[in-house]
Amino acid sequence: MRILIVVPQQDHVSGNWVTARRFQQGLEKLGHRTMLLEIRFHEDEFFRNKMIDFAPDVALLLHAYRSGSPWLQHTGRIMMPTVVMLTGTDVNYGFDDPEQNDVMQTVIEQAACVFLQNPIIAAALCRKHPALGTKLRTVSPGIILGHETCALRATHGIPQRLTLFLLPAGLRPVKGAIGLLHIFDQLEPRGQSFHLAICGPVLDADYGRRFLAEIETRPWASYLGVIPPEAMAGAMREADVIVNNSDSEGLANSLLEAAALGVPILARNNPGNAALVRHDVNGLLFDDDQDCLHHATQLLEQARRTQLSRPDSSYSPEQEAQELEQILLEAETLSTKSTNNSPLRLNLAE
Repeated sequence: MRILIVVPQQDHVSGNWVTARRFQQGLEKLGHRTMLLEIRFHEDEFFRNKMIDFAPDVALLLHAYRSGSPWLQHTGRIMMPTVVMLTGTDVNYGFDDPEQNDVMQTVIEQAACVFLQNPIIAAALCRKHPALGTKLRTVSPGIILGHETCALRATHGIPQRLTLFLLPAGLRPVKGAIGLLHIFDQLEPRGQSFHLAICGPVLDADYGRRFLAEIETRPWASYLGVIPPEAMAGAMREADVIVNNSDSEGLANSLLEAAALGVPILARNNPGNAALVRHDVNGLLFDDDQDCLHHATQLLEQARRTQLSRPDSSYSPEQEAQELEQILLEAETLSTKSTNNSPLRLNLAE
């Protein structure tokens, strides 16, 4: 198959891009030809021309709204089978926003299949939107650990004696970086025994400015900027605890990596995180700020962290690619049947 993978305009170290590249690599290992293209909300002749030249058999859209909305604008009367991956933002916000919901419903109606990688969210979504049931699939998550080294402590002057909490997250409100600083303010008086480091791109300019102003006043915290995906596993190996303070998640690549590496996780209890963090097994889930503070205090102890250090080898990128391949083949078959057994092709008539 010739598979077009469509990603919304976003920083290329974002979770969507990490996932898209992993999908691309897995599908190409299975013998498919792929093209990974970024799509923008404004008119984009480059995207349209590249898509037409590639002539895909099927398109895979990551993000029902942020990819789906410009997809509807740009493709016009171009016809091809599509598969849509619903993200955490789609599920947690899009369906409740009238403007986004209208677009998402159109995208989903036109798609042959939609899928999620979080079975907890998939089950809840089916209950809330039973009409999705016939189209909704799940794909087991995989992860590919980067091989680049990252001398995180040496580069940023973080002593080995300090317990290092690392929050990998784009700087935007939903990720809760500022809120985490406020929580750890209460941990700081207990002694200079830890350091909180935050890494990720600025995805919301106003939030980023407020975050940088706040972190400047805290000597026990630092912003590391962007760590390339290929070096993220190396950075995590230097950390003692990986933190997630997101109000909502779909399935965070950072937590997949932490779980695979066996680095203890401290994460807010939401359906996205609960699918990866087994409380008191490979990490600790917290329900509110005080709960987070309580668990963070425990994790200052080496013995407690050792109890939660349990590498998980079950996140297979090969299985992920095989399951994704089956959905794409299904989409191509369903679309072919819907056109009286004539293969769908690009309809370029204007």
